[in-house]
Amino acid sequence: MGDEGIEAVLASPVGAIGLELVEVERRPGLLRVVVDGAQQPADLDRLAEATRAVSAVLDRQDPFPGQRYTLEVTTPGLERPLRTPRHFQRAVGEVVSVRLLAEAATGERRLRGRLTGADETGFVLEGPELPDGRQVLRYEEVERARTVFEWGPATGDGAGSPTGPRRRAGTAGGRRGGGQGPGSPTRGRR
Repeated sequence: MGDEGIEAVLASPVGAIGLELVEVERRPGLLRVVVDGAQQPADLDRLAEATRAVSAVLDRQDPFPGQRYTLEVTTPGLERPLRTPRHFQRAVGEVVSVRLLAEAATGERRLRGRLTGADETGFVLEGPELPDGRQVLRYEEVERARTVFEWGPATGDGAGSPTGPRRRAGTAGGRRGGGQGPGSPTRGRR
């Protein structure tokens, strides 16, 4: 089963618990499933629930037939990749870093600015580092993009506070039967 096939079988059970399947990454001996809250950030309890749901599906549709592997269910973290129009739409208002494809760049390939709008065809960046303070880009011009975590001004106690979205990032692993243990478990044939 390819990565798209794995995404197809995992999207529904992950969605049923109020999470969005962001990405599936498969490497030798590792299956990383990245989820995020559709309406609110994914906390550790929701990650554990997602791990149990993903594990149940993978018990029936093994992505590594006959081999041991580690299942990791995680969030994208504070600086999250932007790959789809929906990812960009959800990040409107945040500072993002964009690397353009070489053939699409007319000047700098690396851009940084506040994402002020996004639709199905492209997005708008604004900021002092951009030509004319604003740039409209199409998704097909982008090699990669991600949000940028920024620390805000110091509070009264001297500690900084994040100005971006407040998210708890974490990783939850599950064993067959949904048990929890330290770290990511090994799955598959024993």
